[in-house]
Amino acid sequence: MHLIQHALAPASVLPAEMRVTLAAERRQFLKRRWRGVAGDGTEFGFDLETRLTDGCVIFQQNGIDYVVRQLPEKVYELSLESSAQAALVAWKVGNLHLPAEILADSIRVLHDEAMTQLLEREGWAYTEPEVLFTPMKAMAHAS
Repeated sequence: MHLIQHALAPASVLPAEMRVTLAAERRQFLKRRWRGVAGDGTEFGFDLETRLTDGCVIFQQNGIDYVVRQLPEKVYELSLESSAQAALVAWKVGNLHLPAEILADSIRVLHDEAMTQLLEREGWAYTEPEVLFTPMKAMAHAS
């Protein structure tokens, strides 16, 4: 097993056939200590100084880059038609304290029972795509 403490590069410059992927759920990227197995069976232990990012190179051996890739996950996505609607949706979703990703004309929210109930109660139109979810970082009591 190889111990990883930090990423070697933000992305690989090698062609796809010279890369091995270690697939990880989004929640793994939030952890400091965890274990994973790359596509070729190579085992890794992580004791990280800083968080990894999707696509970063974590290890190099024999001309091969080992790259961590985030797995897509199912989310709720609501299209936002006006600033008033966006404010209302953001306020109600914010009150649930669920991770959310703000896009130019929509919002993505963690697939969660509380969000399901809010969507049903409000009657808002939504889709349930499977995407690379990158929610905003929480900043409690930011000034």
